[in-house]
Amino acid sequence: MSWTEISTIDEWNQILEQSSSRGQLVLKHSTTCPVSANALKEFNQFVDANPNADVDYYLVKVIESRPVSNQIAEDLGVKHESPQVIFVKDKAKYWTASHWSVTNAHIEAVLN
Repeated sequence: MSWTEISTIDEWNQILEQSSSRGQLVLKHSTTCPVSANALKEFNQFVDANPNADVDYYLVKVIESRPVSNQIAEDLGVKHESPQVIFVKDKAKYWTASHWSVTNAHIEAVLN
């Protein structure tokens, strides 16, 4: 299994709609931050080794896709952080973690 990068608000709107029927996990990632690089490594470990097949996985690069990152924060009512992982169900934030809390173990505990 793998994740898909999103870079447009239209893509985000589709993901938000899909959350009514399937869980959606989004990693907000900064390509210039070492903490975010670690979060991406943890995210990839989960997606590569033990993903929940009932969830779709996405990545947003917060610098390159700032409007999408901002829209996610606005739509879900969450403070923007980076790195940040957000689990979306029924068009709402179900769970979020940021910085060093974005770990394979935390993601697995929530999704599996």
